[in-house]
Amino acid sequence: MQITRSSILIRKIIIDPPLLLAPMAGLTHSALRRAIAGFGGVGLLATEMLSAKKLPRENPRISPYLIRTDAEKLLSYQLLIASADEAGPALDALHRFGADVVDINMGCPAPAVGRFGAGIGLMERPQEVRRLVAETRKRTALPLTAKIRIGIDQKDDGMLADFCAMLQDEGIDLVSVHARLKHESFAREPRWESIGAVKQRLTVPVVANGGIFSVEDANKCLDRSGADGLMIGRAAAIKPWLFAEIGREVFGAELAAPVVSLLSLYAGFIRDLTELFRPAYRLGRLKEFTHYFARNYKFGHHLASRIQSSATMDEARERAEQFFAANAS
Repeated sequence: MQITRSSILIRKIIIDPPLLLAPMAGLTHSALRRAIAGFGGVGLLATEMLSAKKLPRENPRISPYLIRTDAEKLLSYQLLIASADEAGPALDALHRFGADVVDINMGCPAPAVGRFGAGIGLMERPQEVRRLVAETRKRTALPLTAKIRIGIDQKDDGMLADFCAMLQDEGIDLVSVHARLKHESFAREPRWESIGAVKQRLTVPVVANGGIFSVEDANKCLDRSGADGLMIGRAAAIKPWLFAEIGREVFGAELAAPVVSLLSLYAGFIRDLTELFRPAYRLGRLKEFTHYFARNYKFGHHLASRIQSSATMDEARERAEQFFAANAS
């Protein structure tokens, strides 16, 4: 693959187009990644958050967090990690699993994650972050990335830039920045302009994340942030073809315009869940996906509520078929 003006190079990995999937709990598993990859346009896929403490004991053939098919390349494995002491065993496991990229979660604001000092809790402990990144860099030759937020309780572009410069100095190859503070909800407009301070300070690639749901959003985010690439989160579950649209129209990727059948996409998602995951892991993931995917329909809340109240996969499948039959265009 040739490196283009719009691609990102981190070590020996080329991300082209520079569109990355954001790690999301309950969503960025194999079934969703396959749906996205089927349309094209995604430069780097992502796992869900992976507990560094549990990884050494996980079986990648059956773990719902680690199941991966040949269609899912390139794939970044995100570590939920709280200290440098956890790095060695976790990275040994990721090497066995064939990770393409290793990402450190420094941005998750969930209280349950913060209680263990992981996620955005790491941004409140910069010296431990320094130790963690240095130890992780020492343990792997894989591309090493970090996902952060723009801050904790207040917007401080200088402090953010300093923190990211420290990450770069210790060996991080790419920084992705979610453009909201720790306690800001998704309803808050993303502060894309704050990412510009990071971009101006660093020489490694900077990727912008937050609030990107359309080609128009992608263009606005790039204009305001100056970022090298984009990371798409919730919109990936609503419109798995969005990567293809943005890849074509924003980055000039040679991709065919996506042809979308919502019924076929949903049916394929159920099929992949059934084929890839054990029964206990299927229904919850279908409910999580449907919560977002249903937004493609004017009365999608009916689909979401019917799937949410389903007790079995068979019941969910029947209810989905009834909804699609009633809403066929």
